[in-house]
Amino acid sequence: MDIHQILKRLPHRYPMLLVDRVRELEKNVRILTVKNVTINEPFFNGHFPHRPVMPGVLILEAMAQSAALLSFASAELDPGDDTVVYFAGIDSARFKRPVEPGDQLLIEASIDRVKGGIYKYKAQATVDGEVAASAELMCTMRKIA
Repeated sequence: MDIHQILKRLPHRYPMLLVDRVRELEKNVRILTVKNVTINEPFFNGHFPHRPVMPGVLILEAMAQSAALLSFASAELDPGDDTVVYFAGIDSARFKRPVEPGDQLLIEASIDRVKGGIYKYKAQATVDGEVAASAELMCTMRKIA
C-alpha cells in the first residue's frame, strides 16, 4: 500500500499522518508499515533543538495508525467509507531507544483479539533491527455522521 492508498483509508493529514508505506499486510493477522523520520518533521524544532528525538507519543500514534490500517483491511471497508478507528487504550508501553532524524521506523502490529467491537493489538517499532518501542493497543471502529 503506497501513500495514496493510505490517504484514502486514514483521516490523518500532515503533520499527523505518521505512516508512509505498508510493506506487508495479512488480513486479520498483522501489518508491517514504514515511517521515514526526517529532520523536517515539525516536532523536532522543540523536541529537542540540540538533540532531535521523535516524541514517544508520536511513535505510539504511528503504531495506532498502522493498527487502524490493519483494521480497515481486515473489515474490508471501502476507502472513503464513513468509518474511523479511535484509539481506546494503551497498555505496557515501553521505549527502548531514541528515534532520530534519518531513522526508518518499521512498525509491526498484530491482532491479539477482537471482542465487542474492540480490537486489541500487540505493536512494536524497530529501527535497524533494534526495538525502539512496544505496546499493547486498543482501538474501536465507529461510523461518523
